Amino acid sequence: MSTVQGFDLQRVQKLRKLALLGGIVAVVALAFFTRSMGGETALHEGLEAFGLALIAVCIVGRAWCALYIGGRKKAEIVDRGPYSISRNPLYVFSFMGAFGVGAQTGSVTLASLFLLLTVAVFYATVKREEAWLTGAFGQTYLDYCARTPRFGPDFSRWRDAESLDVRPRFFLTTLRDGLVFLLAVPLFESVERLQDIGWLSALIHLP
Repeated sequence: MSTVQGFDLQRVQKLRKLALLGGIVAVVALAFFTRSMGGETALHEGLEAFGLALIAVCIVGRAWCALYIGGRKKAEIVDRGPYSISRNPLYVFSFMGAFGVGAQTGSVTLASLFLLLTVAVFYATVKREEAWLTGAFGQTYLDYCARTPRFGPDFSRWRDAESLDVRPRFFLTTLRDGLVFLLAVPLFESVERLQDIGWLSALIHLP
């Protein structure tokens, strides 16, 4: 259990949130001075609509994961439902949400930056969590890793539980956190309007 000693999982998760917040603020700041090429074309509007759909999937998916994992991550290996096809389904849905947030700018480039930033931060977090889980659960966790992809998903591995012990606090917290993704819609719409009336200058046009 040496890998468990001195490891604070909550601290790692807090650092992950801070790193992600810092990166998002930087990319959002970049969005204030960029604009998608061609203005509000059908492609621009289509990308925004696709991104909004991904945000909706992200919110619902994260809440779905919370029904299975809420409050259990440090107590047991959850391997049913979404956790039977991916070891980190909540993060996979977050990747979708990150691209969806960036897509509200109408730029594939900025959407990809949001996604890459999120993947980089979560990948570093996952590596630390895996070390902790290996130390805490040993062979049980290694067997789970052997049959379940880190991100995936591998739908052929699907297994579900007959019943769930739902913990409302964790479910509602995850749902609340997911709803934050929707703030991207009014934020980037406001940026576009400010650029339209000349209060902000788009210095760079991105595809």
